[in-house]
Formats: sequence, C-alpha cells, structure tokens
Amino acid sequence: MEPYDTATPADCFVAAKKTFDCLIGQLADPVSGTLPHDRLEEMLHEQGRELLRQLLQAHLDLRALREKQSVLAARRDGAGVAGADGVVRRCVETGHHRLLATVFGTVTVRRCAWRTPGLRNAYPADAALSLPSGRHSHGLARLAGTKMVRGSFDAAKAAIEARCGPMIGKRQLEQLVRSAAVDIDAFYQQKIPIPCTASTLLVLSLDGKGIVMRPEALRPATAKAAARAIPTFRTRLASGEKPCRKRMATLGVVYDAEPAPRRPHDVIAPPGGRHGQRPPRAGPHASGKWLCGSVIANSDEVIAQVFDHAEARDPSHARTWVVLVDGARHQLDQIRAEATRRNVTIDIVIDFVHVLEKLWAGAWNLHRPGDPAAEDWVATQALALLAGHTDQVVTALDTQAAALPARRRGEIDACIRYLAGHTMFLRYDQALTKGWPIATGVIEGACRHLIGDRLDITGARWGLAGAEAILKLRALIANGDLAAYWRYHLAREHQRVHHARYREEHDLTA
Repeated sequence: MEPYDTATPADCFVAAKKTFDCLIGQLADPVSGTLPHDRLEEMLHEQGRELLRQLLQAHLDLRALREKQSVLAARRDGAGVAGADGVVRRCVETGHHRLLATVFGTVTVRRCAWRTPGLRNAYPADAALSLPSGRHSHGLARLAGTKMVRGSFDAAKAAIEARCGPMIGKRQLEQLVRSAAVDIDAFYQQKIPIPCTASTLLVLSLDGKGIVMRPEALRPATAKAAARAIPTFRTRLASGEKPCRKRMATLGVVYDAEPAPRRPHDVIAPPGGRHGQRPPRAGPHASGKWLCGSVIANSDEVIAQVFDHAEARDPSHARTWVVLVDGARHQLDQIRAEATRRNVTIDIVIDFVHVLEKLWAGAWNLHRPGDPAAEDWVATQALALLAGHTDQVVTALDTQAAALPARRRGEIDACIRYLAGHTMFLRYDQALTKGWPIATGVIEGACRHLIGDRLDITGARWGLAGAEAILKLRALIANGDLAAYWRYHLAREHQRVHHARYREEHDLTA
C-alpha cells in the first residue's frame, strides 16, 4: 500500500506566509519610507498579485492532499468511481496535474485519475473545482470578455497584462470571447421579463448596420459582387462604386413607454420659430430597454427573436404594440408576416426623422443652396404630415415639382414616392394623440453604440464568429444582464464539461 502523505494543511501555506512576511518587511523598512506613493502602489500590485497566486496555489495543494488521502483509503477498500458511461473505474493514479491560468497568475492543479482500460480517465477533482476545458480560468474569461467588448484586441491584451501579467495571447482572447457568448440566446429564452400594466406601450424597433468583414465572412451575394467588381480608379472608388466588404447586421430593441400625448407644434417648431412661454410637451420615455442583434442570423430570425421577447412581456397581447421602422420595404414585409403568424395586432410607425431627411433632400430641388426659406418650407410640410395630411402634402409637392425641369426633380420625386408608398404608416396625427413615439432614436443609438463604437473602429476587419460574439456581449452588457448571465453560463459550462464526462456526484462506489 502506498503510504499516506504526512504533510499537514499548514505546510501548504508556508510559501504564501513567507511572501506576506517579506512584503510587510519591505513596507516597514526605512527605505520604503522615502518612496513616493506611485512606487508603493506598483510594488504592492506586483507582489500582492503574487501573494494571491500563492494563496490560491496553496489551497489547491491542500485539496489535492485531502483527495490523495481519501482515494488511497478508498482504494484499500476496493471502491471506485463511476463515470457518465456508468462504468466503475477502480484503478487510481496520483500525481496527475494540469496548468490553470487565472487572474492572479498560472497555478498547478494536482489531482487523482480514476482509470479503467480503454476508457477516458475520470477526474472527480476537476468537477469539484468546475475547471474549464481549456487552460484559462472562468475569471480570466470574464475579464477578457469585458475588456474585449470595449476596445481593440491590442488594447484588451494590454489591459489584461497590466492587471494579470503576460497570461494570454490575442488568439486565445478571441477564443475566450467566443466561448463566453455561446449561451446568450439560451439565457434570454429562459429569462422572464418584468410585467407592465396594459396601458403601458410595448415598443419594438429594428434596424440594420454594416460591419466590415474579412472576405471569407461576407454573404455569398456580397462576395460575388466583390469578385466581379472592376474598379474605375486604382487609388479610390468612383462615384456610386461600393467596396463590397460589409455584411449587414440586424439589431432589434424592445422597450416600455408610458403614453405621452402631444400636438404637432410640440414636435417641430412652426415657420419662424416658437413664440410664447409654453414649453413643448415631452415625448414618451423609454424604460426597460432590451437589445439584441446578430450578424450571422438573417433579418427575419432577428425579427422573430424580438417578437419572442415582446410576447414574453405581453403573452396575452393585452398591450398596444407599436413598431418603429425606417421604411425599408423588405423589413416591413417581414414584420407584418411575423405579426400575422403570431396573431398579434401591431401599429407600424415610420421614423419621422427619416421623413424629415426626405423633405430636406427635396427642398434643395426647390431652393438655392443655403436659402433660409428652405427651413420654413420643410417645417410647413412636416407640420402638415404631423397633422395627418399626407395626401395633401404629396399633392402639393407634385404640383411644385411639375414646374421644375426633369434634371432638378430627382430628390423631390424620390420624396413623393416615399410618402405615397408609405401613407398607411404615416398616421402621425393618431400617434401623437395616443401618445406613441414617432422616432427610432433608441435603435439608432443602439446601432452607434453596439456596432459603431466597437465593430466599426478604424482598420477593423472581422471574422464571422468574432463579430457575432462581440455584438451579443455588447448587447448583453447594455441590457445590464452580465452578472446574471455569467452565473447561467458557468452552470451550463459545468454541464458541458463535467456532466458529460462524469456523473453529477462522484461518490465512491463500493
């Protein structure tokens, strides 16, 4: 029989105690009394991190010692450990070890292996510690995720090295981020939103934004267009040419809002500006915002995900559903098809800011560049639209455009087609009376925050899996769900890594 290890629990912490005593000695030394505070901070950071690493190592050594003592006694009694396959492993080997990179530094995990010929070894200590399948700890993975979603890979690597030392490379960082995001969709499928009263508006909004991708990550149509494109110039694109290097990501938002009735003059000032002391009424305030997005999934899949979350908030369809869009025809068709499939009544409102942009573009066909009269003209048309007179505005624009030569009618004709083609979604008079929002500022801001601030930084070229992980993690953090998600993710990761290999309880089988 192999003799028991005679080390005591206190022996495992000897190195940590020596480091701690040495650190106290340095701080008490008269030489340290001459150091500025920044040097003291640097010394404490470096040596304090090493002290924490030694404490963690000592604890792991203590657990290994206790495991060794228990398994040697169990082997003497002929006990074994059953894996997930139901086969009992009765042969045990001590001295197995693996490295674990943590936020304090790299430590060694020593454990015992239960074996049987032809089958995978069972390591009950791995399951007890819930060790990851790779080398990097869950704490390091969470740190990598939070740093990677804020800045470039190089910046994230530098930040982690400043805190943890040279622990990880850029490729490992990307792998950790991808692993960290794998359970986000499943997390939101089981999460129950906080309910609201039936009078509270349920607002849905969707939009798309392009992400510059590596060639192999483009959609087939975009890749084909890039392959057959013959540039006009060698050093730049000609007018109308596109680089064909972006893949469209679809983003969605769901939020609650209390109705806030308004009048047209509360939204836009009349020609000549506002007069009098009455301040304009504020619009509905968004609360409980929930964001989602994907660069891999098609737009109809993201729309279905948005409707899933909306139904979780209002399963009985008792609330008023307002859908804000920018007027893209394919998006409108997909939204209405999804609403029909779920038998839910929705009220679609086209973003008023997009309508204003169309009016401004048409105004320059009727006015000289820089003409102040263009602003009053736009205000007049916009107020008429807010009052519900879309048909009258279309007729007036058509009459004014008729006096222009064909070469100057491009933008105003486009505005007329836009208004005439979306008349049923421009009932702003009803929306204002009922207190609905009429602008897509929430989803526009989400596009800038989730994609523009990170995925659209200068020089970035994304692979598909990396862009998807960063986008989902940024949405998760914006929703305020990181802490709850991480607990869920660790539980799922434990299931994948350990329950697939061993039984839930590693009891010794007689």
